[in-house]
Amino acid sequence: MSTMAPPRPTARSSAPVARKRPMRYPDASSRAVMTRRGWWLVVLNFLVPGSAQVLAGNRRLGRIGVVSTLVMWTLAIAALLSALLGRSVFLAIATNWFVLLLAQGLLIAYAVLWVVLTIDTLRLVRLVRTGTRARFGIAATSVVLLVVASGTAVHAANVAGATRDTLGAIFGASGPTVEPSDGYYNVLLLGADSGGSRDSRRFDSISVVSVNAETGATTITGFPRDMPGFPFAAGPMQDRYPNGHEGHADATCGWGSGINQLNTEVEVCQDGNLLYPDAVENGSAPGIEATKDAAEGILGIEIPYYVTIDMHAFEALIDALGGVEITVKERLAIGGPGYTGEPFEEWVEGWIEPGTQRMDGHTAQWYARSRHTTSDFDRMRRQRELQQAILAQFTPQVVLTRFQEVADAGADLVSTDVPHSFIPTLLDLALKAREQEVATIELTPDGGIDESQPDWAYIKELVRSTLHPPAPTPEG
Repeated sequence: MSTMAPPRPTARSSAPVARKRPMRYPDASSRAVMTRRGWWLVVLNFLVPGSAQVLAGNRRLGRIGVVSTLVMWTLAIAALLSALLGRSVFLAIATNWFVLLLAQGLLIAYAVLWVVLTIDTLRLVRLVRTGTRARFGIAATSVVLLVVASGTAVHAANVAGATRDTLGAIFGASGPTVEPSDGYYNVLLLGADSGGSRDSRRFDSISVVSVNAETGATTITGFPRDMPGFPFAAGPMQDRYPNGHEGHADATCGWGSGINQLNTEVEVCQDGNLLYPDAVENGSAPGIEATKDAAEGILGIEIPYYVTIDMHAFEALIDALGGVEITVKERLAIGGPGYTGEPFEEWVEGWIEPGTQRMDGHTAQWYARSRHTTSDFDRMRRQRELQQAILAQFTPQVVLTRFQEVADAGADLVSTDVPHSFIPTLLDLALKAREQEVATIELTPDGGIDESQPDWAYIKELVRSTLHPPAPTPEG
């Protein structure tokens, strides 16, 4: 008994199949049907990559696309929920180098898959069967949607890679995160002004940033460059100067006893590596450690970390942010070196005029550094203004839209001994700090400090009462 093969479907017998599954078995003779089908396939490929293949093409390829899409959506939703419900956990994951590397690889692979699926979708559309005008619209729409979709994935991959590279370049230290001291994380912030004729960097700006470990409330304490006779915390510099720092008459070691000369003294005129043998290994330098000890001795607080900001890269960061808005109170000279007493026309490059203005990096740098028509104390005030203006402009919107520029500037801008493990805590506190006013303490005559003979006990009490104000009573 022989078996006969089923008859091949004729055009008439395949009509019901086409009506049931028009995407896979369309009426190719109808341009209207093929045009509608083409638009649907293009839209589905954009909304759920792989769905066009599941409905009308290679189901195996389609399943790969759909599963990949579901995985990416799941990861995105999980990241969003983590950011909303557990920010500290999210930041810890999002700043991990391996997670960033994995995210970069997945995003690039997904972008490539999207390109493959889009090309295959256009094949399934069969443009020659669609309407004359529609075929160009379908093709153009596919290309635009591909650029939007895969371009977004590629951009996100670049962001992940740039974040990993930037964090690796800045936070190279691998030490443990220290516990807060009296409820605060204290960081020495140094503005480094290095010149080709100098043996070492001179700190143009010295301050300590104290961040409340719970609330993120931030206080910045500024030091005058020429603060004399300062005490040191216990350590090698206190052993050398038990009665306070002494001055020098040798320019090689830094004139006078100003705190901004300390780095030059330790790096050039003393064997800093003998004083602080572990400094370089821990991501610091002897001159920086000496300055830490000086700041601790003056303020009476523990300062475990430092951050050095290169003043020349500082200009690039402000340009990367699109400038910064400052209200200028008095006319300021741009240019240098120039010294007081020299005719302005011999060195001045220009002027910063009074009024509210958006400054580029070059102008903002001179706004913070200019002192030839004012005083060091006024310059300290302007530096705090600029720091707060930059913090206010560091919004997520600005950073995301200018991410690559900010990342490139940041890699050259900052050096620090803050360990990589501290990054999530640091970012979490930075987000909290944005919601509050930044308090300032200026160790200047305006702040009640005698510039020639500072009262060290008063300074310590001022810092203590500012960081730990008395609790309000019911009577107020």
